Amino acid sequence: MDFQIMGNAESLSTCEEDIIPENLPASAGKYKLKCQQYKTEMKEGYKWYSQRNAEKTKSNITHEQSPRNKIDDMYVQREEEITDDLTTLDRKALLQQGYADNPYNTLQNTRKSDSEIVAAEKKKQTVAEQVMIDQLSRAVISDPEQNVTTEKQGSAPILPESNIAPLRVRKRTLHETKIRTQSTLTENMLSHKVQFDSRIISRNGRDACRELIGFFFTHDQSLTIYEYRQFGKNRTNVLPFIQKNIYSHQRGRRKGKQYQLGDFYIGANLTFLSSDHPRLSENIKENTLLILRITNIDQIALDSLRTDSVEHEDDINSQEANDRLAFKAIQDKLKEQLHKRGVRILTGLAKYFQQLDKEGNGLLDKADFEHALKLFHLEVSEKDFESSWLILNDNGNGKVDYGEFKRAIFGEMNEYRKSFVRKAFMKLDFNKTGSVPIIDIRKCYCAKKHPQVISGHTTEEEIKSSFLETLKGDCSKSDGVSYGEFEDYYEGLSIEIVEDEDFVNILRTPWGI
Repeated sequence: MDFQIMGNAESLSTCEEDIIPENLPASAGKYKLKCQQYKTEMKEGYKWYSQRNAEKTKSNITHEQSPRNKIDDMYVQREEEITDDLTTLDRKALLQQGYADNPYNTLQNTRKSDSEIVAAEKKKQTVAEQVMIDQLSRAVISDPEQNVTTEKQGSAPILPESNIAPLRVRKRTLHETKIRTQSTLTENMLSHKVQFDSRIISRNGRDACRELIGFFFTHDQSLTIYEYRQFGKNRTNVLPFIQKNIYSHQRGRRKGKQYQLGDFYIGANLTFLSSDHPRLSENIKENTLLILRITNIDQIALDSLRTDSVEHEDDINSQEANDRLAFKAIQDKLKEQLHKRGVRILTGLAKYFQQLDKEGNGLLDKADFEHALKLFHLEVSEKDFESSWLILNDNGNGKVDYGEFKRAIFGEMNEYRKSFVRKAFMKLDFNKTGSVPIIDIRKCYCAKKHPQVISGHTTEEEIKSSFLETLKGDCSKSDGVSYGEFEDYYEGLSIEIVEDEDFVNILRTPWGI
């Protein structure tokens, strides 16, 4: 049996003729059966392909898609075939875990840690000194009480050298101790403080990587936050980011309640109204709330101040504990579903939410979140979803920030891990633009110490290409990676890593931080 006989038996369409070539030499007898099977499989495959295309065309004609449906089509084709099986991208992303099996050089790690600790302490000391100078210098000079003498004397002329002259015009030194008003701050009063590091919760790299150092003063329950900036090796700048004042929570169970000592711990969020702080950048003021996360704190000072402080326990503590338990139950269930797929799911969700956010304010409604979970095959019971939504939508406007939604139901890596993610990105983003070109990432990424490269099972280029492919797979721009996308990648990778030091090795080794 040859192809000429088959051609006489049945006419083929143009496409089928392309699939099954003609004018081939006659096949040997023992291969005739295989040729027949090949012909049947190809024709059946073409028939199925044609039917599916016809159905899709018909569906597109009869059903006008909404903007969200159009976005969905980009993900359905990729996700509909994926339930429990790992994709090629999942396997390539998991290659990064190999660095955890090759511990970072202990001696080098110790040296870097020591130098980093010294630099951090020097930075904190610089900021603390600037805070003391600012508060002690400005308090006396700007205090309205210094006008009292003038007001009592009326419009009578006062000589500058007179003993009855108002404090404001007397000849004196800046820190003269005799010049004091009732509200004057003293160094002793300001010494009763707890110092903490914080960061801005933002997907914008320029804001997320800013170095903020705050102070909470127990004598009047006020707080201030300063920004530390370094230009080159020797030039630094320390400026107020949040002016010293008494502030209150702006969201959550404690909304409207004044900040107290118990509100300060690693991982706590501080919320402020952006409109109350005109010096903030335009990027930050686009959001109604400014949210700061405490990343480190002076634990010795905090413990000392707690012994002298008496704070009343209330029902809010138990309510917040119940909220955490509700989210923890969801996170535990989703962690099983994200097993070995965390990078692909979290980066894909972030891009999907960003595409839905047409207004650019980071807010989406309840239906958007429910649909996203179904689209990415993430099962959350209706009861769990409703309870989490009630907690997140505390302002009742029907919209929630999608970054906050992700952090709540998926959880997030601890601040120790996140500090290394920020450190790696800051090394790449030396121009502080908030986005890193792919070409710069390729130059900086080093795969020499990957175990598979050391053993000879693969090459540096293959490991590097695998990393870049999985990193930029869900990036909004093909030629660059934003901080939010960089963080999402390592957030997904972090899910599978139990030990902090193993995760840190995954960042230290290829980036040399």
